[in-house]
Amino acid sequence: MQNQKTKIKSLDILTAIIILAVIIYLIYRIKIGLHYKWDWGVIPQYLFRHDPKTHRWLPNMLMQGLFTTIRLSIWGTFLATLIGTVMGLCRVSRSLFYRLLGRTYVEIIRNIPPLVLIFIFYFFISSQIMPFVGLDRFVADCPKGIQMIFTFLFGPLPMFQAFLSATISLALFEGAYITEIIRAGIQSIEKGQWEASYALGLSRWRQMRHIVLPQAVQRALPPLAGQFISTVKDSAIVSVISIQELTFQGMELMSATYLTFEIWITITMMYFLITFILSLGVGHLETKMRKSMA
Repeated sequence: MQNQKTKIKSLDILTAIIILAVIIYLIYRIKIGLHYKWDWGVIPQYLFRHDPKTHRWLPNMLMQGLFTTIRLSIWGTFLATLIGTVMGLCRVSRSLFYRLLGRTYVEIIRNIPPLVLIFIFYFFISSQIMPFVGLDRFVADCPKGIQMIFTFLFGPLPMFQAFLSATISLALFEGAYITEIIRAGIQSIEKGQWEASYALGLSRWRQMRHIVLPQAVQRALPPLAGQFISTVKDSAIVSVISIQELTFQGMELMSATYLTFEIWITITMMYFLITFILSLGVGHLETKMRKSMA
């Protein structure tokens, strides 16, 4: 099939003009109605700072928050995908126990507000389990090289326990939605695919692994992409437990500088950059998988 050329219609032009007019009006109201004085010149210094000792440019508050958000999103997405895949398989299992296990997990997590889940896990579960396991002591006793790796992967070591709690809470919350996406993807596969693979003598695990799951993942990829993007945006909620991610750093800067609009517009663009790159990556992966399945 040949790609059709995109045509710009009059409605598209009208929509663009309306959006541009709204933006101009908002800027005008902020400047005139609120008597707000824009000061974009100070924003770069909150992105990077020059270290006079090493003569190097180092990440400042906003970039440090961005890196923490990226770490949270990567680890949260990885764990949520793992949890969602396992629970999604449980949801379509022949075993009643596994189906009840998956259903219970989904219903509990999806009916608890994420803020409440974070507080429950951080103040009740994490404060009891983490010291008992001794993770902080283990990290503190590691060689310096290992500590540098931990810092790169999880951020500053003093915040390791809080970061781990936030990541697990985020993964549990997002994993419930990924569970339903995986379940729907598996159940969308035609019955004939199961019957044909069964006729070839494949066990149910091999049917799932080689026949059903690859097709289910391809069909579930668009909603999974939306959920991955949602994970990036939902990571902002962990700022309530003082995780120094992008939103937390933005609130700290705003309270110190009163540059409300400059800071939040900058943060909005940084979030948009992450999600847009992720959307492009998932779109490329979807195209590649479609070609491989053809």
